[in-house]
Amino acid sequence: MNLTPVWISLQLASVTVVVLLALGTPLAWWLAVGRSRWRVPVDALVALPLVLPPTVLGFYMLVLLGPQGPIGGPWFAVTGDTLTFSFIGLVMTSVLYSLPFVVQPLRDAFRAVGAGPLEAAAMLGARPLDAFFRVACPLAGRGFLTAAVLGFAHTLGEFGAILMVGGSIPGETRVVAIAIYEHVETLDYASAHVLSAGLLLFSFLVLLAIYTLNRRGRTGGLV
Repeated sequence: MNLTPVWISLQLASVTVVVLLALGTPLAWWLAVGRSRWRVPVDALVALPLVLPPTVLGFYMLVLLGPQGPIGGPWFAVTGDTLTFSFIGLVMTSVLYSLPFVVQPLRDAFRAVGAGPLEAAAMLGARPLDAFFRVACPLAGRGFLTAAVLGFAHTLGEFGAILMVGGSIPGETRVVAIAIYEHVETLDYASAHVLSAGLLLFSFLVLLAIYTLNRRGRTGGLV
């Protein structure tokens, strides 16, 4: 059985998590401590992929990233390549689709840190940026781990939005979820079983790890 879709899915999930942590951390911090009137609308916008059908998101990403789109058009003019039906297009779609699974755990973790540690750091002479990286981020470490694991697992199981933006190009955009669908379509149930069982086991282990981590956090490390 060809395992290339698994490798592509792992690459996609890894790159997506790195991008989301880089972009989502400052956003989550702003949502946690910001006082702007725009905070609630932005929070709702971040959560939108949780309730939006993947095909709707995939359609609009297809429009945005297409050769005539506001994002895909300039990219095509400069590079001569399209963002649709490409790995880069998959990453951009996955970042948007998995955004709440990274930002929300980080937001909650930053809120749990509270203002006390940061005020203490400020009294000791720490600048706001130093306090953020040396105090807030380490104290929110559990949130970072949860966000990374959830973002990775969610990206790994994507189907609808990925299919619309990337199609099913072998060796480039054919991820494991699409491979399962195509195996079922061709009645190759044996291959579909192997890939599906792998995703099922992985998803269970992810949830088990998160629940165990959260339980240890509530009991001070005692199981």
